[in-house]
Amino acid sequence: MFIEQGIRPENKFWKYIVGSFIIIVAATIGQVPLLLGILIETFTSKKPYPKTNEEVMQFLDLNLTLFLIMLSFVFAMIGIYYVVRYLHQQTMLSISTSREKLDWNRVSFSFLLWGVFTFVSTLLFYWVSPENFIINFKPIPFAILVIIGTLLIPIQTSTEELIFRGYLMQGFANLSKNKWFPLLMTSAIFGTMHIANPEVAKMGNSILIYYIGTGLFLGIVTLMDEGTELALGFHAANNLVSALLVTSDWSAFQTHSIFKDVSNPSASLDVLLPVFIIFPILLKIYSMKYNWNNWKEKLTGKIIIVDNNITKNENE
Repeated sequence: MFIEQGIRPENKFWKYIVGSFIIIVAATIGQVPLLLGILIETFTSKKPYPKTNEEVMQFLDLNLTLFLIMLSFVFAMIGIYYVVRYLHQQTMLSISTSREKLDWNRVSFSFLLWGVFTFVSTLLFYWVSPENFIINFKPIPFAILVIIGTLLIPIQTSTEELIFRGYLMQGFANLSKNKWFPLLMTSAIFGTMHIANPEVAKMGNSILIYYIGTGLFLGIVTLMDEGTELALGFHAANNLVSALLVTSDWSAFQTHSIFKDVSNPSASLDVLLPVFIIFPILLKIYSMKYNWNNWKEKLTGKIIIVDNNITKNENE
């Protein structure tokens, strides 16, 4: 069972606090190249140092900025590896899946499912309201974006999934010995971690419903499927396809995408439709394909320690 794989007598909760701090430090070190790039550009071009997140995103070439931002997640992934391997004496596989190896068919299915939906829905929005978009396509910058995005965005999304749906999910299970608390805590933390995103400043705090709802959706998928594969595929498709298709002046990623959204955003259907309509439909599709059952136990059941090495669910 996936969430039980991290429940060991030696895995005290303080280790997850220390591990989280180490990962944050690693990610912070990964931000140094971006800082140096900005300082060099400030010195050579005599431009004033950017004071806001929006100014930072547009200060350097967009592709260079994306590359430098993604480096932070490369460092964070390295931090995860060392924390899991040496602080917790676990393998990366143990925070990724309960299967003998990562199921790439699951990752691919989830990536294609959400990638196709994102692509089709974007074209539909453009067809219905073309006045809200401008064509932003430039062949060479877009080609560079494809390379950077394909190589690094999956690292970014995988880092987030392994932290929230893997490492911290198991960590809070060690603390609570149940499944509902890790599910809710990781979802809430995942959502509120996005509070600094420019979308929040533009659309208001109500958009956090979308971020927390997305975290809850991915947590449910992980617990029901006993692994992070479906969440990994979904998250990678969401960020990569979105980065390639649409950018805006208020989005977290500023990219040389095909379209640029020039509409005035509002946290209405953009928040409610995915959380309350689309995500439940996806859960139904996943459950039918992978024969999920026993939802109550998998999402809310207690975890009982039988001995020092074995855990079981309350109803087993």
